[in-house]
Amino acid sequence: MNAIKKTGDKLNSFAIKWAEFVVKYKWGVLLFSILMAVGIASQGKMEFDADYHVFFSEDNPELLAFDGLQEKYTKDDSALIVLTPNNGSVFTKENLSAIEELTAEAWKTPFSSRIDAITNFQHTKADNDDLYVEDLSYETSSKSVADIQRIREIALKEPLLVNRLVNEEGTVTAINVTVKFPNKSLDENPMTVTFLKDIIAKFKEKHPQFDVHLSGIIMMNDAFFTSSQKDLMFTLFMLAAIVLLIIVLTRSIYSTVVTFFIILFSITTAIGFMGIAGIKLAPSSSTFPTIILTLAVADSIHILVTFLHNIRKKGMNKKDALVESLRLNFMPVFITSITTMIGFLSMNFGDVPPFADLGNIVSVGVFAAFVYSLTFLPAFLAIMPIKVKEITVVKERGIDRWLSNLGRFVTERPKQLTLISLAIIGGFTALSFKNEFDDEFIKYFDETVDFRTNSEYISQNLTGIYNVEYSIGSGESGGMNNPQYLKKLEEFEEWFKKQPEVVHVNAFTEVARRVNKSMHGDDLAYYKVPNDRQEAAQYLLLYEMSLPFGLDLNNQINVDKSETRVTVTTQNMKSSKLIELSERGENWLKENAPEHMHALGTSTTLMFSRLGIRQAKSMLKGNIVALILISLILMIALRNFKIGLISIIPNLAPVFVGFGLWALYKGQINTGMVIVFGMTLGIIVDDTVHFVSKFLRARRELGYDSKQAVIYAFQTVGKALVITTIVLLAGFIILSQSTFALNSYMARITTMIILGAIIIDFILLPSLLILVSKDDKKIKAKN
Repeated sequence: MNAIKKTGDKLNSFAIKWAEFVVKYKWGVLLFSILMAVGIASQGKMEFDADYHVFFSEDNPELLAFDGLQEKYTKDDSALIVLTPNNGSVFTKENLSAIEELTAEAWKTPFSSRIDAITNFQHTKADNDDLYVEDLSYETSSKSVADIQRIREIALKEPLLVNRLVNEEGTVTAINVTVKFPNKSLDENPMTVTFLKDIIAKFKEKHPQFDVHLSGIIMMNDAFFTSSQKDLMFTLFMLAAIVLLIIVLTRSIYSTVVTFFIILFSITTAIGFMGIAGIKLAPSSSTFPTIILTLAVADSIHILVTFLHNIRKKGMNKKDALVESLRLNFMPVFITSITTMIGFLSMNFGDVPPFADLGNIVSVGVFAAFVYSLTFLPAFLAIMPIKVKEITVVKERGIDRWLSNLGRFVTERPKQLTLISLAIIGGFTALSFKNEFDDEFIKYFDETVDFRTNSEYISQNLTGIYNVEYSIGSGESGGMNNPQYLKKLEEFEEWFKKQPEVVHVNAFTEVARRVNKSMHGDDLAYYKVPNDRQEAAQYLLLYEMSLPFGLDLNNQINVDKSETRVTVTTQNMKSSKLIELSERGENWLKENAPEHMHALGTSTTLMFSRLGIRQAKSMLKGNIVALILISLILMIALRNFKIGLISIIPNLAPVFVGFGLWALYKGQINTGMVIVFGMTLGIIVDDTVHFVSKFLRARRELGYDSKQAVIYAFQTVGKALVITTIVLLAGFIILSQSTFALNSYMARITTMIILGAIIIDFILLPSLLILVSKDDKKIKAKN
C-alpha cells in the first residue's frame, strides 16, 4: 500500500477511506442502501400516454398551427374502417346492407361525433325549386337492382367519395369514424379501439365476405401504446440474459446476485423519479428499463472483475481485495457515470419530449447504479462468505491469454495500426455523410404491427394516409360566399389535383358546385361555383338546414364563415417530399391569391415530417455541449491534458464508424437516431476511461514505460471491458427487436457503435497512447 500513499491522489485517498468505511460498517451501509432504494421506489408511478401529441413540445410551431386549425373547425381524431368484399364489388344489395348496418353500429362508438360512409353520404337532388338532401343508400335491403346500379353510378362520379371513401373501381370502401375526446382520462383512446375491434369482430362473424382493415389516428395512438408495452417486456428477456452472462463470465454466484440487486434498485429508483417528476411513458421513453439495466451492469462488472482478480490471481484476502478494487475503479466508474449522464441529459436540447424524458430517467438510473455500486455492492460482498483460494502458480488462459497477446501485438506495431485505423475510420466517416435524413411516420412501426400493414393496404387500394391541410381565409365574416373567393379557392383545389403525389382534395368548393347544380334542376352546366354572393349564401343556408345531426359542415367551415378548410390527401411519401408539397401549396397561394388567402400547411403527418428536422437541429447544440463537457472532464480527471485530448479520438470515431456502417445498411436516418451521438458518446467513454486510467496508474505508480503500461491495461481491465461490451451489445440487440422503428433503429446503430468502440479502444487507443508517450522518460511514482 506504500506506493499508493505516495501518489498523493486525493481521490485515491477518498476511495480507500470510503472502502474501509463500507467494510467496517457493512451492515449499516447495506441496510441504508436498501431503505433508500425502497423509499424512492415507493413514490414510483408508471402511466402510459399514447396520444401522438406527447411527441411535440408545447411551443412546437407545427403543433400550435395544427391545434389552431382544429379550434377553428372541429377538434377531432378518426378511425378508418376499410371494407373489401370478396366478390369484387361494394355495390350489391347484400354488401351495401352490411355497410349500412356497420355504419349504424359505428355511431355507438364512444366519443363519436361523426360517421362518414358511402351509404350515409348526403346526396343532393332538386325537385323544381326544392332541394332534397338524403342518404345515398338507406333501407338498402328494399332497393331494386336498378336502385343499386343508380347508387353505384352516383358514388363513382362523386368527387367527395372517390379516392376517399370508395376507390375508382368500386371494389373497396371505407367508414370514417370521427371522435372527439374530452381528454379527462388516459383510457379514452383504448376504450374506443376496444369498441371498434369488438364491432368489427361481430361484423366479420355475421358478414364473412368482407376483409376488414382498421387505420387512422386513433389506431396510430393504439399502436404507440401497444409498442410501449411490448418494449417494456424486453426488460425481462434482458434480465435473464444478463444473469446468464454474468454467471458464465465471472463464475461467481455472489457476483450474479449482487448485480441483480444493483439492476433492480437502479430501475426502481428511476421509476420512483418518474412518479416524483410526474413523467408519463411514451414509446420512445418506455425503453428506459432495458437501457438502465444494460448500463447499470457496467459499474458492477468493473468492481467485481477487479475484486475477483485480486482474490483469484493475487491471493488477497477479501477485505484488501475489496478496498483495492474500489481504489482502482472509483475514479473511472465516477467519470463514466458522469459522462453517460451528460450524454443522456443532452437529449433535453431536443424538441421531442419523450426523448428528453428518456434521457432524464436513464440519467437518474445511471446515477443510482453508481451510488448502489459503491454502497450496496461492497457491503454485500463484505458480508458474504467468499472463500479465498491459495494461489500457487498463476497461468494465463482463455480470454486472459488472448488479451495479453493482443496487448503485445499492439505494442509491437503502434504506427502501422494507427495509420490503418485512421484510414478505415476516415473511410467510414466519409460514408456516414451519405446517410439521408428522412422519415415516414407509417414506418415508425415494423411489418408486424397491424397499423402499418393496414395503412399500407389502404394506401394501395383506397386512399392515402398522409395529408396536408390549409385554412384559407376570405378576409371578412361570411366571406366564403364571395364568388371571387370561391373561384380562387377552386383554382387552388384544381392546382393540387394536378400534382402527381395527390390522391384526393377535399374543399368546400365541391359542395358549392354540387348544390348550385342541384338548385338549377341538376343541370350540368351549373356544376360550378355560384356567381352571385347572395345566391351562394342562400344555397349554403338551405343545404345546411337539410343536413342531419352529425353530418354538418363544421369540419369544413369556421363559425363566422370567414375561413374554409382544404384537405389534401397524398400518397405515402418521405417526410422531405411531404414538406416540399406543402410548401409548394403555400407558395402557390402567395403567388396567385390575395394576402388574406395565404395559409400555412399543417396536419398530423406534416407535424411528424417536420419533427425529425427540428429534432436534428436542436440536438446539434446539445451534442456540442455534451462533447465539450465530456472532453473537459476527461482532461481534468486523467490529469494529463495531452492524453485527455487524445482520448477524444477513440470516443468520437466509433460514432462515425457506426453511421458509416449504417449508410451501407440502410442509408436513411429517422428521428430516433438523432439522439444517438450524444447518447453513445457518454456510453463509449466507459471503455476509454477505464483503459486510460489503468495505463496511467501503471505509469505513475509502477513506473512502467508506455508499452508495458498498455500490456498492463489489457491484463487488468481488458476482461472487464469485454464483459461490459458483451452486456451492452446484448441489451441493445434485444432492444433492436422493438416493433417501434424509432427505438429499434436507435438500438441497431448503437450496437454498431459499441462494437466499433471496443475494437478502436483495443487497437487505436493503445497505439496512440504509446505514440504520444514515446518521448517521455520512465515515469516514477509521485511523492
